[in-house]
Amino acid sequence: MSGYLLTNCAAAIVDEGDGLRVRRNVDLLTVGSAISAIGVDIARDALPAGTEVQDASGWFVYPGLVNTHHHFFQCFVRNRADLDWTKLSVIEWLDRIYPIFSQLTEACFYQSSLTAMAELIKHGCTTAFDHQYNFPRHAGTQLIDRQFEAADLLGMRFHAGRGGNTLPKSEGSTIPDEMLETTDAFIADCARLIDRYHDARPFSMRQVVVAPCQPVNCYRETFAESVSLARDRGVMLHTHVGEGESPVMQARHGRRTVDYLEELGFAGPDTFYAHCWELTHDELRTMARSGTGVSHCPEPVYLVGAEVTDLPAMSAFGLRLGLGCDGAASNDNSNLMHCLHSAYMLQCLVSSRRAHPVPSPVDFLRYGTSGGASLLGRSDIGRLAPGMAADLFAIDTRRMDYVGTRHDPLSLIARVGIGAPVDMTMINGRIVWQNGEFPGLDEAQMAADAEAALANVAF
Repeated sequence: MSGYLLTNCAAAIVDEGDGLRVRRNVDLLTVGSAISAIGVDIARDALPAGTEVQDASGWFVYPGLVNTHHHFFQCFVRNRADLDWTKLSVIEWLDRIYPIFSQLTEACFYQSSLTAMAELIKHGCTTAFDHQYNFPRHAGTQLIDRQFEAADLLGMRFHAGRGGNTLPKSEGSTIPDEMLETTDAFIADCARLIDRYHDARPFSMRQVVVAPCQPVNCYRETFAESVSLARDRGVMLHTHVGEGESPVMQARHGRRTVDYLEELGFAGPDTFYAHCWELTHDELRTMARSGTGVSHCPEPVYLVGAEVTDLPAMSAFGLRLGLGCDGAASNDNSNLMHCLHSAYMLQCLVSSRRAHPVPSPVDFLRYGTSGGASLLGRSDIGRLAPGMAADLFAIDTRRMDYVGTRHDPLSLIARVGIGAPVDMTMINGRIVWQNGEFPGLDEAQMAADAEAALANVAF
């Protein structure tokens, strides 16, 4: 069984059940898919056969980042002047963006997933959850299957959120008919994907989440059936909540989104919501009591111009918190490392208007690692400790970028920010990114193939 010995790590950010702490000048040994040991001068003469020794002098080694909300397919609408949030109202933007989404082909879904995951890996992300809610009829039924195929190629630990929309525009949704499904078809495909791909074993590389897109764009029965299926099969639940739709839900159903979902049972320790920026403190307390988690996506705040999510209150009330990139329609990158820095800085910006103090920079690192693992229902990832999955990334700090910062590895990402790709990313004991390359893959060819798929769609 092969593995790696990283020798003389300048710092390793470990968590052996006592919280994040820094261990200096230590070795880290992986065996197969797991971390075997972290300590000073691990004996070289007792290494398992096939262990590769790497000099980690100058490296800060972190647990791999866990992305808890994304829309990979939106990578093909990045950096477009005609979709500039600052020049369009939300309704105008939706009217332009959804017809574009409805034109994507199966090849686009595969290539955009590859594009997003490659960027995530380059910036230290080792587990990615994607909320794939766009199923144009012409694109076929294998879109999430193709996402798993892309994850396998790159070596990404992938949680597929099978989303969907069932309410037609004529009844108040924003979804073009080409992207609509029936509740029966949605639930049937969720069940198919769970049967084919979901693996609940430790160190699993493939899991499935039942994730209807959002209550405002689905029939009530869609959410009720999602709860039944997920609880029967033992998988997680996810949806969008609290991003401006609560007044619509109040007018339509007589209750805001959180109460609506609580009534349906779409809440609990096996459930996490994305965004939640418009929720009241009472609604946050309700979620904390049920154990429902929140995936905070900070980057869309810049473009959408909505209020900054009240993370201090969420933290004070005991909500489980993770971080997500969100889709490229409201965040033009797939860089969770950057999101960690943005999340902290945005909270500092509005701290004087909050009733609770800004969480520490260390907390934001935790949101991006073990916090995200908790949202996904994983206890085997998100921490550097013996017995945990060998998911990690390393930054060589022997550069001008890090002069004056190396005394505090715990706060480095949140406070300083990391602009460049990391030096190494390991997932499940396999190095998937190192020295500016994806080992065994031709990045230039992958990029060319993705551009070709995009060029074949007439937006």
